[in-house]
Amino acid sequence: MSANIPPSVIRRDPVIGPGHTAGSVIDKISSIVLSRDIQRGWFLLLALSGMGVMLLGVSVGWLLTRGVGVWGINEPVAWGFDIINFVWWIGIGHAGTLISAILLLLHQEWRTSINRFSEAMTLFAVMCAGMFPLLHLGRPWLAFWLFPLPNTMSMWPQFRSPLMWDVFAVSTYGTVSALFWYVGLIPDFATLRDKAQNKIGRVIFGMAAMGWRGATQHWARYEVAYLLLAGLATPLVVSVHTVVSFDFAVSVIPGWHTTVMPPYFVAGAVYSGFAMVLTLMLPVRAAYRLQDLITMRHIDNMGKIMLVTGMIVVYGYAMELFFGWYAGSTAEGFMVHNRLFGSAAGAYKGLLFCNLLTPQLLWFKKVRRSLWLLFVISIIVNIGMWLERYVIVVTCLERDYLPSSWGDFHPTIWDWSLFIGTISFFLFMMLLFIRFIPMIPIFEMRSLLPKSQAGAKAAAADQSTDASKH
Repeated sequence: MSANIPPSVIRRDPVIGPGHTAGSVIDKISSIVLSRDIQRGWFLLLALSGMGVMLLGVSVGWLLTRGVGVWGINEPVAWGFDIINFVWWIGIGHAGTLISAILLLLHQEWRTSINRFSEAMTLFAVMCAGMFPLLHLGRPWLAFWLFPLPNTMSMWPQFRSPLMWDVFAVSTYGTVSALFWYVGLIPDFATLRDKAQNKIGRVIFGMAAMGWRGATQHWARYEVAYLLLAGLATPLVVSVHTVVSFDFAVSVIPGWHTTVMPPYFVAGAVYSGFAMVLTLMLPVRAAYRLQDLITMRHIDNMGKIMLVTGMIVVYGYAMELFFGWYAGSTAEGFMVHNRLFGSAAGAYKGLLFCNLLTPQLLWFKKVRRSLWLLFVISIIVNIGMWLERYVIVVTCLERDYLPSSWGDFHPTIWDWSLFIGTISFFLFMMLLFIRFIPMIPIFEMRSLLPKSQAGAKAAAADQSTDASKH
């Protein structure tokens, strides 16, 4: 091994595949955006997701016309698919902030190839999540009442309401995530401005680049702003889903009133977020031949994080069962019994299969490096995390303290159509992002080239040395 190369540089799986130069990295990433050819697969998926967006518009229009009675909510299940999907989408948006902010502050270079993609996923997931609390109000045109705006009647919002906490948490999270995402894009917009072949592209990317010229002063201000936003975004990873968990933890409903909710929700959010990143990234990696930029090292590390956060979620399941027994409360004990053997048993067993049994495969390196297996596991985890939110929200409300008020929840076609519509909107926005904005940060990948090349040379030198010894 060469003495001039630190051991930390040498990787079996480099951040960037061999054979790349700064020019080739720029060309490979920018060509996806600047190419005039439209792939048939991309256009077909855009058309299908566009039809789903139309379904979303019809569902919202019908809801506003007829009221929330078109949903399956009733007494006592006043929270149905609206809150289930809200919590699910907020959870999906957590991986982007974790990859971008926390791993940046921890100097984890492997985040570089996936941070832009996950940041965009965060923004679109927050958009989908933000729809549901507004629609849940019944009169979303009066949503401005939730903000502490000056008014002559001095009718301030009820700050003790969990709905208020959600408004402030989600709006703050969305704002900081959008700023963080855009600031990281500015150098890349300048690169696209300089490489664009037509005047319209140069104008659009030039406006987005905000006069970036790559001067030393620009880079100095950029690094300060980027690190500042990363520092602001880091506590949001913990605070946002903690606030969402307080919607449940501060109540007295059996199964909700427990202190395990905040860490349980945060771990579940990162778990589902990384699963969604893999679900979307693996097909994109294959379709655009990005194997040299999104390497097996990235995929393996994401599998490890899914395994760790999945085990924390499983610990939360165990604590729920333990609290139900240890509390000595008849209502809490019945909640546990209902999940295991009662009306909620089917959904509960489904989430245990998805979130407890399936992720155990990630202990094995061969599974973490099998693209098809990892893709299937990520889809199963996303389904399992949705089932988890269903069990938390619906089954606890169906069977509360008073048996005479028990009632079953049955989702209607409008519950499903709104949910499918938000998934279509999410995919529609992701497809537009992939086509018109660099999904991998150009300047960050270019800055990693020297280390990757040094690591490749050192690894080759090690192999030749070992061969000569044998």
